[in-house]
Parts: sequence; structure tokens; C-alpha cells
Amino acid sequence: MRPFRPQYFLREARRSRVRQVVGGAHRSYASSATNPEVYDLVCVGGGPAGLSLVNALRSNGSTSHLKIALIDSQDLSKISHGQHNASPTDYSNRCSSLTPASMAFLDTIGASPHLNTSRVRPYNHMNVWDGITGQHITFDWATAHGFPSLEPNPITASAISSAESKTIAYMTENSNLVSALLARSAALDASTSHPLTLYSSTKVDNVELGTQSEDPEGVDLRSWPLVTLSNGATLAARLLVGADGPNSFVRTFAGIQSRGWDYERMGVVATLELESPTAAEPESATAYQRFLPSGPAALLPLPGNYATLVWSTHPSYAARLRELNEEDAIAMVNAAFRLSSVDLEYLHTISSGQADEVAWRLQHTQFNNDLVPPQVMGIKKGSVAAFPLRMRHADTYTGERVALVGDAAHTMHPLAGQGLNSGLLDAAALARTISDAVNSGADIGDTLSLEGYNTARYAANHALLGAVDKLHKVYSWQSGPVVWGRSLGLGVVERWGGLKGLFMGGASGGA
Repeated sequence: MRPFRPQYFLREARRSRVRQVVGGAHRSYASSATNPEVYDLVCVGGGPAGLSLVNALRSNGSTSHLKIALIDSQDLSKISHGQHNASPTDYSNRCSSLTPASMAFLDTIGASPHLNTSRVRPYNHMNVWDGITGQHITFDWATAHGFPSLEPNPITASAISSAESKTIAYMTENSNLVSALLARSAALDASTSHPLTLYSSTKVDNVELGTQSEDPEGVDLRSWPLVTLSNGATLAARLLVGADGPNSFVRTFAGIQSRGWDYERMGVVATLELESPTAAEPESATAYQRFLPSGPAALLPLPGNYATLVWSTHPSYAARLRELNEEDAIAMVNAAFRLSSVDLEYLHTISSGQADEVAWRLQHTQFNNDLVPPQVMGIKKGSVAAFPLRMRHADTYTGERVALVGDAAHTMHPLAGQGLNSGLLDAAALARTISDAVNSGADIGDTLSLEGYNTARYAANHALLGAVDKLHKVYSWQSGPVVWGRSLGLGVVERWGGLKGLFMGGASGGA
């Protein structure tokens, strides 16, 4: 079999004109472009999905020679600088729960050693319960798998994704992950003759298709996307990757439809300071989630006595939470995990005084102290924010010389904490597909070459999106047989260790 030779393909690119209509939307063609810079891959989006894809390709001997450019509108250097100088008591409100499968991928591409481990919190316990019936399920990785009581895995253990993993997930700030991926890319730049071309603080002004062989080396660019940047540069991409979020410019260019619906809910996030543990009750790495009729409230552990809040609720409730003073906001968060849904509905209707109301109601409310999180003592100033919740799924992840990863391909409700993990798995699968194409001497931008990626990820993501969507809808009911059924289901899972183990395997990204 003829080996892959990039110089060959730069001169012998396929000359058949791409279809002018893709997915029902027109793709424009360039009328002129003066000597565009030619790249094997151009990635739009420097978030975790885009950066992990680039690092996966550059860490693989089969694809390390590819000429790659990455574009992001943010100043990525500020993210790294901010992470290195961050205070141990100051955490961002943009955090993610990385599964062992995601951590194993980061380990494979050499990014995990660059994580600031002091800002990562592994956890192996979860408490989940119904806000109406009180039925609950507790996940403990060790007891569910027949192990003795164990501490979570260290952050870069070789057994991180093995059957004996002792960690459900690893909480960290998104900025820590991005900083680690940038550091890994810089390390690769220092050790290779094929450095990454990074366009930071740069926007994409336009994407169109070339109409003629415009490269001085004679490459036929008629089916190649030409990316015009805000700094005036024009890049020709053998393969254009959209890692540019839910409002993807690349997806629009490709004419790929994204379908779904809005949940008419807002996700409220904040960074919390918790009650310090006592010597008799040592600090426990536990995640908490309570399903309320308006949406789930989750409190996820960060290092020390800090945590991140993700509370999905009605837009009017979210607006009220953001308007409260700190004392009343703290009371509302504590109430979300302790008071009845009826109490919470009333508390959302008053403009102030929640602290006094909650204090009085807690004196007359019974709840399981072993189930609820520690008391919230403070909320980081400026960390309370809200964003709309929606479900979207692209009709396909690939087109002619185009591939989508992460939020550009799919967005989901955050109740399962799998959005970023799905994006990382997308990146891993696309990197494998590109490597297969290179090893077989195929054009990495050809539709057939990309089909393996679509096959590997589309069905898996579709199933996950459907499961999360149905879970949200089931827990939105406040009465009737649906409430009885979900309560019964939680009880069955709680009592059946084998079934609980399957649920935990799915939550941690395992089989």
C-alpha cells in the first residue's frame, strides 16, 4: 500500500467540484483569494474539544507531521496566565466533571501531567434524591464494586479507566483543562519541526470555497474551505473542524442543520464556600443532586471546602436568585437541598428576607442529614451567573472537508454532566479517524474518510441526548403515576447493587 505523503496530496488533491448545496443550505464560493496559506487541518475553536483534538493529532506519530492551525476569538494566553496565578480560595464558576474515560484520553495525549492537580477534586460518592418523594440513591464506587472503603484514584494513575477505577469523576475548572492543553501544545512545539499555528484573539470573518487552483504550488482548492480571519489572513483547509460551540460558524457554512428544543429553563452557576469539616466528620468528596419539579440542583466538590453549584430552574426563579443579596442567596441554596418543593416555590416569590424564612422553616422540617451537603457559608462575589438550557443535535457530524466536534455537534441538559466529556470523546474519535485515513493514504478531508467518525460518535451521542432529555422530563412531573414510577425505580436501583454498578459505569464514562 502506498504510504501517506502530504506533499503528494498538496499537489494531487481531488479535482471534482463539491456539491453547491449541502443539507439544503447554499455554500458560497470565493471569487478571489491571493495565495492562501495551505493547511492540512484548520480547527475553529480553542476550547477543550478543539485543543484536545489538535493535541491528539500532534501526539500521534502517524499524524504529527500534519500542518495544523487553530483559531480562537479569546486571548488564550490570559487563560493560562490566570490559572497559574489563581488563588487556592478563588475558583471559576465554569467547572466540569471529567470522567475516568476523559482523563484516560487526556493522559494518552500527554495533557494530564500539565493539569494543576491542586485545583482538581476526584470524588467517588454521589447522593441523588427526589425532591418530592424523598426516595434516594447513593453511589459509592468502592461498595458498589465490592471493594473496601477507598480514596479516589490519584489524578494521573495508569488504571484511571480500568475496571478497578475508584473514582466516579474529577471536578475541575474548565480553565485548568484549557491551560493544561495549551501547555501540552507548547511542549510539543518545542520538540517538533511541525509547530502549531495558533491564531489567538482572532475571529473568523468568512468561510467560502475556492473556485480555482489558487495556491502557488498548484494545489486545486476548488473543494477546499477558505477561512478569512479578522487579521486579514486567509487559510485553505484540507479539513475544516468546527469546535466553535452551539452557534457554530463552521456548521452554518457546511449547511448542516441542528435540531432540538429549548427547555425554558436557566442553569444558575456559582462558586460556593462550604462549612469547614470537623475532626469528627472529615472532609468527604461527595457530589449531591436533588431533582426538583423546576429542575435539578447539583452541588459538586472542588478542592478544600469549596464547591460549584449548577441549579436548573425557571427563568423567573433564576432572575430572582441573581438579584438576591448574599445572605438570602446562601439561604436559598441551603433550602434547595433541604426544604420541600412547596416551600421553595414560595421563597422564589418574595423579593427579600429568604434568610429569615429559611431559618424558621428549617426548624420545622425533617430531612436526612446524611443525604444533604454541608451548609453553604459563602458565595464568591461575581460568580453567580445563568445560561439558557437547550437540547440540539446536528443532522450529521461530517460533510465534504468539514467535521464538527463538541457543542458544535450537540448540546444537552447539564443534569448528567456529560457535555464536555462527550466533546472530548468526539475529539478522540475524530483523531483516530484522521489517523486511519493517513495510514491508508486517503485524503483526510474526503467524506468517505470521515465516515468512521460519524459512525463512531453519532449514535452514542444520540442515545445520551435522548436519555438525558427523558430524565429531565420525567423529573419535571409533580404528581401522578410518573412520580410513583420514578420513586419506585430509584428504590429498586438503590437496593440492587449490580444495577447500581451499571449506572455508575455509565456515569463515569465506562462501558
